[in-house]
Amino acid sequence: MAGPTTADRGERHKPKSGPPRPPRGGRPRLPRPRVLIVTGVALLLGAATIWILYGSQWLTVERVTTSGTGVLTPAQVRAAAAVPVGAPLISVDTGDIEDRLRRKLPRIDSVEVVRSWPHGIGLKVTEREPVLIVENGANGKNGENREGGSNAGKFVEIDAKGVRFATVQKAPRGVPRLELTPDQAGAAASLRRFGPDRLVREAVRVAGDLPPAVARDTRAVKVRSYDDVSLELSGGRTVAWGSGEKGDTKATTLTALMKAAPKARHFDVSVPTAPASSGS
Repeated sequence: MAGPTTADRGERHKPKSGPPRPPRGGRPRLPRPRVLIVTGVALLLGAATIWILYGSQWLTVERVTTSGTGVLTPAQVRAAAAVPVGAPLISVDTGDIEDRLRRKLPRIDSVEVVRSWPHGIGLKVTEREPVLIVENGANGKNGENREGGSNAGKFVEIDAKGVRFATVQKAPRGVPRLELTPDQAGAAASLRRFGPDRLVREAVRVAGDLPPAVARDTRAVKVRSYDDVSLELSGGRTVAWGSGEKGDTKATTLTALMKAAPKARHFDVSVPTAPASSGS
């Protein structure tokens, strides 16, 4: 009778698959002392870190600094921010402070609140810049002067986004007046169709497209209707601008027209492909 083959012998000595055998004696293996020590140290470090950040006096708010202010004072910004001095620095809600500053101080266009470890909070402010001013109460719009708690200022400042953000007693130097004239022919219909806010934005758009030399000489931006905007320049000169469309083309045309007729008193670029000038 034939004996076992080589293949049979290999199968006989091949380890059987299956779950690993439990350690001898049937008892589970306990963690090594080194593992217990490392785990304990990690837990202690975590607890210490939490205590340092939230419970100790080592990382609390002790000072608040401001930067970027011009018209506003650092004291105004700090008062409006109401940063919780003495609170853990990690717990300060920077987003809440930013929202509060923009709400209380409309002059602020943007603000960034940053932690300055170990004890500081920094308030980086960007103020709105006026591009136009309008008399307070004009067209039924009163300015809000929450910076000083009174809206009795004489002029309302308007920024490049068309936002009325503050009232002042004295007109800022070099900022043109905005004159809305709804009593003129066709203006009432334009106001009903577009609304005063849209017309203000159109005036701001025109002011932003003016060539620098013309912008410096502009005393007033007059809006009779959406497509009837004109400029009053120094020396009694005027510019018929039309609507705010094609502003770049109109600016280029106006610059060339003024060079060609330096003594003219009236310029018309409402149709930039057919400009005109008159008077001397």
